[in-house]
Parts: sequence; C-alpha cells; structure tokens
Amino acid sequence: MNIQLSKEAVKWFQDEMMIKEGDHVRFFVKYGGSSKVQDGFSLGVSKDEPMEAAVTREENGITFFIEEQDVWYFDDHDLEVNYNESSDGPSYDYSKN
Repeated sequence: MNIQLSKEAVKWFQDEMMIKEGDHVRFFVKYGGSSKVQDGFSLGVSKDEPMEAAVTREENGITFFIEEQDVWYFDDHDLEVNYNESSDGPSYDYSKN
C-alpha cells in the first residue's frame, strides 16, 4: 500500500491547513459517506502525530500517513491524492496495487 500525492494537493494542504515542513498529516477512516473502496465510510484528514503509522509518504518535508488501525479501509488499494479545481480541495482515488 502506498500514498501518492500530486504537487497541487501538497500545496493545498500547505495553504489551507497551514501545514509546514516537519508537520504530519493523517488520512483516517470516518463513519458515514461512501467511497470507491468502502460503503458507509469515507476518508478524513487531520494534522496529527503518528502513533502506529502503517504507511508514510514525505513530500516537501511533510509526512503524510495512515495509521495501522485504518489500513482495513483501503482493501489493498493505494491512495492517490490529487487537487480538484472545481471543489477547491483534495480528491481521493484508489488503485489496486
């Protein structure tokens, strides 16, 4: 399992969430909504410190991560984070690895 981020998505996190070098961004499972990989659940994001990171990706000195407890959500898919101009925010895609 991997995390891929576009340059535009990283910039969005830096600008909108005021994330800077040395910070950590967590992708986590939340109840409600739906996604391409799990019905009834969706992906949330927060500025947080890792406890048991299962997957990490560093971009511009920022560590993006998924905790071990949330790995089930991805069902053996990689997470692809892009920037969506029309919603002015991140979009999440999943690809089978």
